[in-house]
Amino acid sequence: MKNATREALDTLSHLIAFPSVSSASNVDVSEFVDNHLRSLGFETERTTYADSKGIRKANIVAKRMPVELSESSAAGLAYFCHTDVVPAQNWVGPNPDSPGDPFTATLANDRVYGRGACDMKGSLVAFLAAVKQVPQASQQHPLWVVCTADEETGFQGARHLVEFSTAYREIVAAQPVAIIGEPTELGVVHAHKGITGFRILSRGRAAHSSTAEGVNANVAMVPMLQKIAELNERTLNEPRYRDLRFDPPTLSWNFGFTDHGTAINITAPKSEAWVSLRTMPEIDGSDLIDDARRHAQSLGLEFQPLVGCDPIWVDANAPCIQTMCELAGAAPTTKCYATDGGLFGELNQRLVCGPGNIAQAHTVDEWISIEQLEKGTDLYRRAITHWC
Repeated sequence: MKNATREALDTLSHLIAFPSVSSASNVDVSEFVDNHLRSLGFETERTTYADSKGIRKANIVAKRMPVELSESSAAGLAYFCHTDVVPAQNWVGPNPDSPGDPFTATLANDRVYGRGACDMKGSLVAFLAAVKQVPQASQQHPLWVVCTADEETGFQGARHLVEFSTAYREIVAAQPVAIIGEPTELGVVHAHKGITGFRILSRGRAAHSSTAEGVNANVAMVPMLQKIAELNERTLNEPRYRDLRFDPPTLSWNFGFTDHGTAINITAPKSEAWVSLRTMPEIDGSDLIDDARRHAQSLGLEFQPLVGCDPIWVDANAPCIQTMCELAGAAPTTKCYATDGGLFGELNQRLVCGPGNIAQAHTVDEWISIEQLEKGTDLYRRAITHWC
């Protein structure tokens, strides 16, 4: 095993060891990454905020400038990732008979197992390893690394970055190529869907079901569920809600329902429905959402919009996409998931490209192959060399 690979695996082990689940703080892992970036010659800006539950979160924007500035030192390259991970309940790891700790990296079968190995601490490690292979003295253009919080739970970190980070404003002004390093097996994604949605709440009153004292919140919710199902059918059958550039080509209308019931003989005091949909560049489903809102209001129900992110669409023939495809030896593709890159709409040269397979993200045995880490490092090195 190459020394560079051993070093990358050691860094990945350190990152996995931080249990930076979105419900917890990512400040510690951010501090580790901050120090690592500084050791590679970056200046860093760290912004913090408290999430909706009062838990402290951190974003990092790191910049490494050319040693000798010149008029040609604009543009450059910016790499984006997130440091939060999904929960790790029911962890299996490489050995179901001995699951181990999801926050202790395990090397087996030429893979690294651990929560965040694929999504997306492995990608960050590959980029950091690539940076180390490109001397700052060779840079002619700026290089940025951006690490956000809360990507897995509504993109709050990216939203805070866009609103409050001075360093991010510098990136917008420079308009570099922006690589969102989510796992694509190093394919080049030039477009992905966005996500939005809403919640609907019906309030009743709990009481013993044998009396007339209760108000069953489900009664008002039933016609709302019928409306939601009707709107779902429209997304599947009406051509105006289809974009054949994506697979599936629909809004992927998804919904659920709970009545918070506690016992069969108590009327439900609260009934809640939710809807999420995957927006596309020219199809946002806003008319469907407005229809749902009006129906909810006519039933006396509370309607709460959910904040998500916009889709990404950069033309497949754009120079940044074509160049990255040449570097990666891949054709441009579209994906139906969303990334926090959808919040960075002020950046005109965005693409998604990173090591690892998205099928491994969020799994009970999450892993990334050593081969993907090595190939990711090599591709990122060549991207940095080309644009910086």
